[in-house]
Amino acid sequence: MAGLDQKSPNVLLQSLCCRITGKSEAEVAHQFQYAVRVVGSNYAPTIERDEFLVSEKIKKELLKQRREGDAALFSELHRKLQTQGVLKHRWSVLYLLLSLCEDPRKPSRVGSYGALFAQALPRDAHSTPFYCTRPGSLPLSYTERSGPGGAQISTSMGTSGISNQLMEPCLSGQDPGRRSQSYMTLDFLQSCSCGLAGSASEVGEAALVRDILYVFQGIDGKFIKMSNADNCYKIDSKVVLCKSLRDTSSRLADLGWLHNKIRKYTDSRSLDRAFGLVGQSFCASLHQELKEYYRLLAVLHSQLQVEDDQGVNLGVESSLTLRRLLVWTYDPKVRLKTLAALVDFCQGRKGGELASAVHAYGKTGDPQMRALVQHILSLVSHPILNFLYRWIYDGELEDTYHEFFVASDPTVKTDRLWHDKYSLRKSMIPTFITMDQARKVLLIGKSINFLHQVCHDRTSPGKITPASKSTDSPKDAAELLSDLEGAFQGKIDAAYFETSKYLLNVLNQNYLLLEHLQAMRRYLLLGQGDFIRHLMDLLKPELARPATTLYQHNLTGILETAVRATNAQYDNAEILKRLDVRLLEVSPGDTGWDVFSLDYHVEGPIATVFTRECMSHYLRVFNFLWRAKRMEYILTDIWKGQMCNAKLLKSMPELSGVLHQCHILANEMVHFIHQMQYYITFEVLECCWDELWNKVEKAQDLDHIIAAHEEFLDSVISRCLLDTNSRSLLNQLRAIFDQIIEFQSAQDSLYRSALEELTLRLQYEERKKQRDSEGEWGVTAEQEAEENRRIQEFQETIPKMRSQLRILTHFYQGIVQQFLVLIMTSPDESLRFLSFRLDFNEHYRARDPRLRASLGATRGRRPSNI
Repeated sequence: MAGLDQKSPNVLLQSLCCRITGKSEAEVAHQFQYAVRVVGSNYAPTIERDEFLVSEKIKKELLKQRREGDAALFSELHRKLQTQGVLKHRWSVLYLLLSLCEDPRKPSRVGSYGALFAQALPRDAHSTPFYCTRPGSLPLSYTERSGPGGAQISTSMGTSGISNQLMEPCLSGQDPGRRSQSYMTLDFLQSCSCGLAGSASEVGEAALVRDILYVFQGIDGKFIKMSNADNCYKIDSKVVLCKSLRDTSSRLADLGWLHNKIRKYTDSRSLDRAFGLVGQSFCASLHQELKEYYRLLAVLHSQLQVEDDQGVNLGVESSLTLRRLLVWTYDPKVRLKTLAALVDFCQGRKGGELASAVHAYGKTGDPQMRALVQHILSLVSHPILNFLYRWIYDGELEDTYHEFFVASDPTVKTDRLWHDKYSLRKSMIPTFITMDQARKVLLIGKSINFLHQVCHDRTSPGKITPASKSTDSPKDAAELLSDLEGAFQGKIDAAYFETSKYLLNVLNQNYLLLEHLQAMRRYLLLGQGDFIRHLMDLLKPELARPATTLYQHNLTGILETAVRATNAQYDNAEILKRLDVRLLEVSPGDTGWDVFSLDYHVEGPIATVFTRECMSHYLRVFNFLWRAKRMEYILTDIWKGQMCNAKLLKSMPELSGVLHQCHILANEMVHFIHQMQYYITFEVLECCWDELWNKVEKAQDLDHIIAAHEEFLDSVISRCLLDTNSRSLLNQLRAIFDQIIEFQSAQDSLYRSALEELTLRLQYEERKKQRDSEGEWGVTAEQEAEENRRIQEFQETIPKMRSQLRILTHFYQGIVQQFLVLIMTSPDESLRFLSFRLDFNEHYRARDPRLRASLGATRGRRPSNI
């Protein structure tokens, strides 16, 4: 040794051995040889940097201390830590925490440095990565198989002090009594489980363990194979096994069946592009869980390989057994059961429906199972939330596989964009999103597209609604899902209110939506009284002609004249230019009154509110109101004729009865029309309009305005007797209108005949006075006879006139009577009250028993309703 270089590695190593043992160079020759072999060996690091192993050991330590809640909390925190990119050495942090939690009162696993060199180096030392990495989770003790109880050390194996200290679990720190008790327990378990020494014809537990590890991966073993008929793993019936081993193996084999079920689903769906992004995220979450499962299997296979390489006896404390596999695979089996059940529950689902299924399965009281499902839900919902944010902040819908709950129809034209292009797929709405939230999400994106495509508003969506942070990762999605009623609801509400407010401002300021709505009320619903009256006066000569002789340009000119002559001239020019005349389809015998109608042209964004269906409703209501207004106009002319001719016809006393009859019938008709006009104008139009205007002022989005407007039109249609349920009432009312027109014709004919007769009589008297003044006879006998004959003929026509009026009165009163019967049985309370006003003196009630019974029954019910 003196001739060697003092700085050579061998000299330094020998000096180190002398320093540690305190012996001379000659006495440490054996230790020096051992140290040289250690330095030249390929041992793996003492502690492998395995994050999964350390986290599992921490959880097992917590479970040993009966702290299941803390174990679940640690698992969730570890998952969150894995998603963070801040810490690069998570293993170091976890290992530090594990070291800190160890009991300092326990003796150290390495006693003295001198004992490290007490035995020889193993001849078969190798660099297996898992050789020294599982001292806590999978303990090993490489004792001699032939020694009694495993107490002696085999020099042929050469188990070193280092391996003995690192690989033996805690037994070195126990007292001999506890150690022997542990071995007694193992011996008892070994005897109960029919170990290898029992019978040469029986299969050993070690072989079953190896088969089980293959089954865990879905691979058939030597003795345990997949039975396609029973759809489960079964032990070969020819294999001789005791019942305990057979039952334990069957329980363990369930893990392989669960693995196959999940793996089959992921393999079949991963390559299916039509499964969509949500489905692929679901498969990715299953793959992630299977990856954790495979890491456990890798640990178990490494353990088995180490046992094979080191020749460990089955039955010692650190060897792999079926019972230990049951314990170590308990948690993975629970997770795989959850995943398999989830796969069954999600079969045939995609998109939002798949997310709903995952969310529904998370409603359980098991915290670990709930945490697992919540983790999967965060991955599955990530694409849906990305779809949602792109839609509500940019108005973009990139849903290639129809997974999102908002659907788009590209065939719909721009004018029907709001009504038909976008809709909700109710089956795709996730259950963690309410129907109200889904409706708001639909409205937000639809409003953005409506502004861009219909209103041609170039304001960027970012200026309308400031975009908040989107879900860039599943972690963001998990945080958002944990606060659905807070942050998530707040984001949707903020985007909804801002976008809807901006859209309504554009429609009201740029496109005069509210002004157009008021124009409909003034012109198509006859709210502008002076304009309607003057227009009717101007149109009377034209509309009295046959409908085939009318020309639209003439009527348009009359319309413009009426506008310039009334307060309508002060309306906005944008509104007046949309007002026009429309001629309906002509039927044989129609006059201008039957085909004339006002029209209002709508286009652009306001056509979204005033749709074709709405304009057709306005046209029907206008025709009804125009006809009712014409009846009022006719009765006014009738009254004027009666007042003007009353004094003229006093000289014809034979007409007093007929004229009295005309007055009575006219008064009945005036009373009826006035009550109908009051009902239509005040109880229908004004009340409905007031409700509409209040709703429009409180509207939060365009859909509220459209719904309020449609409700207004439906209410007007039904209460004006224009719906299908009131067809019989409308027919009776039209018949009354026809009787009024017929009465006008009869009275005009009566007055025409009477005035002609009065004129002839006055002429006769005038000639008579003139001849008397000339000194001649007033009349000759022939002239007097002629005059008397003519008067006689006129007087003979009076009974015909009276009979005609009587028939007309009878028909009119019969129709009114039937109309009263119908409205008394109407469910509309306003119509029933109208019947009281129409028959205020109970004239019709006295004539018809049905009316009397209905009226009494109605009056009898009124106090109970009040």
